[in-house]
Amino acid sequence: MADDLSAVARFLYEAGTLKHTRRTGWWMAGVNDPESVAEHSWRTSLIASVIAKLEGAEPARAAFLAVWHDTQETRTGDVNHLGKKYAPAGGPQDVTADQTAGMPDVLASAIRELVAEYEAQDSPEAVCARDADKLECMLQGIEYKAQGYANAQRWIDNSRARLATETGRRLADELLGQGPLDWLRNALGEKV
Repeated sequence: MADDLSAVARFLYEAGTLKHTRRTGWWMAGVNDPESVAEHSWRTSLIASVIAKLEGAEPARAAFLAVWHDTQETRTGDVNHLGKKYAPAGGPQDVTADQTAGMPDVLASAIRELVAEYEAQDSPEAVCARDADKLECMLQGIEYKAQGYANAQRWIDNSRARLATETGRRLADELLGQGPLDWLRNALGEKV
């Protein structure tokens, strides 16, 4: 390959920092050790593929958008809603442009286009990916609430209210009607 991949290699190391970057909004709910951005992004991608398939959109594209939706947080950190009021982070597209500088054009332009599509919400897949982001936050809130973090209810309610797709709203209702360990009871053949 003729293209220099040094910028890509640097980005792969950079992306790894998301495994250690905590989702800071949960600290306001009293959660001492919230999930990482990488953990959030993985489940968001999974949810995006499910929503997209059920909405008639392209599941792989929705998951792909979800994988990249928070990659800018390697440079900005996960700034919670209140923090953004006082210290607005650089726009996702500006951060992505910096992150992809020096990468082979075919890759850099593809990543920039993905982030722009997600931010613009101008495709069914982007809408599904955004709903997945909100649904994952709601789901995490349900899990934290079950662990005793009663203040997580605010995140549950706010995330549920921001869902745009019919599938996202229906999944939210199903999640709200179940407990975090109902899947295990069901798998073991226990009465749920």
